[in-house]
Amino acid sequence: MPALALAAMLISAMAGPAGAQMFTDQPPSIAAVPPLAASPVAPAPNQAVLSLTARYGKDLPVINNGLVWRIFTDRPDENGTFKLIREERGATPNIVLPPGGYVVHVSFGLVSAVRPVTLKSETDRESFLLPAGGLRIEGRVGATKIPQNQISFAIYKGSQFEVGERAALVPNVAAGDVALLPEGTYYIISNYGDANSVVRSDIRVQASKLTDVIISHRAAVITLKLVGDKGGEALANTAWSVITPGGDVIKESIGAFPRVVLSEGEYRAIAKNEGKVFERSFNVVNGVDGEVEVIAR
Repeated sequence: MPALALAAMLISAMAGPAGAQMFTDQPPSIAAVPPLAASPVAPAPNQAVLSLTARYGKDLPVINNGLVWRIFTDRPDENGTFKLIREERGATPNIVLPPGGYVVHVSFGLVSAVRPVTLKSETDRESFLLPAGGLRIEGRVGATKIPQNQISFAIYKGSQFEVGERAALVPNVAAGDVALLPEGTYYIISNYGDANSVVRSDIRVQASKLTDVIISHRAAVITLKLVGDKGGEALANTAWSVITPGGDVIKESIGAFPRVVLSEGEYRAIAKNEGKVFERSFNVVNGVDGEVEVIAR
């Protein structure tokens, strides 16, 4: 029962939102690895060897990087804490321990498994199944890749069409990062800029596979200027509002030339400067960045 209690605690800890389960240097490895030969580790007297491996699934390849192994006592101490005995980051560690009961926890991105084991004076081989897949996302406008610092992604469990509010499983994924997720269905909310260019996409993550997703935004970058005459210098200390034809405020800012990413469509730019209000209607065309000048007259 204490081991099961620790297992429940570890699984619960892994179930909440997370933002640091990314691997930016390379995608998850899915290369097949041949079965391990007999352990080269010879246990000393009164010692045992715990030989560990993990696979993407029963008939799927061995996972050969990105694993974190933790070995705990199987009973809590006087403070109710399960003591962490060892931590290993190798793909196939061979851990020498005194015979007895332990709890093994392994994590791979947001996927984890936990199991109680009992070691005797011999080698105990334990193999875990971690049905994980990689998800890598980028955003584009037409054929142009959106710069990493201008777009962000949040990943949610399930489909966008399911009823109910959900917290993001991974709230902020940078373009090009690889998120390691349990096999299943997810949806992505992609924000290009900080105004109204938002796209939602359902995707499927498969165990042992890296899924590349390209999310297309229909938008453009618009620079706003309040000028005395056409082509003139922009007036500083101008307060801006961008609104839809129906009056919904899309973006507010202050400055001489604020830049805003807007979805394609019709808008009005309202500029306030020295107590006076000026405005102009304009259209945003997909992929056509440009300037919108409002004449101060």
